[in-house]
Amino acid sequence: MTTRPLDHILIRRIAVFAYHGNNDEEKKLGQRFYVSLDIGFDAEPAGHSDDWNETVCYGQMTALVTRVATSRRFRLIEALAQTVADEALAEFPRVERISVEVEKPSAPVPAIIDSVAVKITRVRGG
Repeated sequence: MTTRPLDHILIRRIAVFAYHGNNDEEKKLGQRFYVSLDIGFDAEPAGHSDDWNETVCYGQMTALVTRVATSRRFRLIEALAQTVADEALAEFPRVERISVEVEKPSAPVPAIIDSVAVKITRVRGG
């Protein structure tokens, strides 16, 4: 028996304005964050049927990210990424694997940087 590799839906750089961070200025002023997703699932049923009900809706997934990122405050972007992954796996049974990248372009570090990001990958059932 062979197992097919997972197919992917990629959602890149969902922009949200939120109040995540560990210092008082970040919590008070807020800043922009970008969240990107790599969703692993079996797209073959949707590919054959052309039926929206057989896939993972990227509009609903984008709404989940926006809801999580703007309804709670996190000190760490790792916690934001973990919560997005947990909720995506809980709400979308077709998702077998998800990578969540949270990018913080205005991270308060004493250097000239483009951004700081964390990327996590979580798999259903383990």
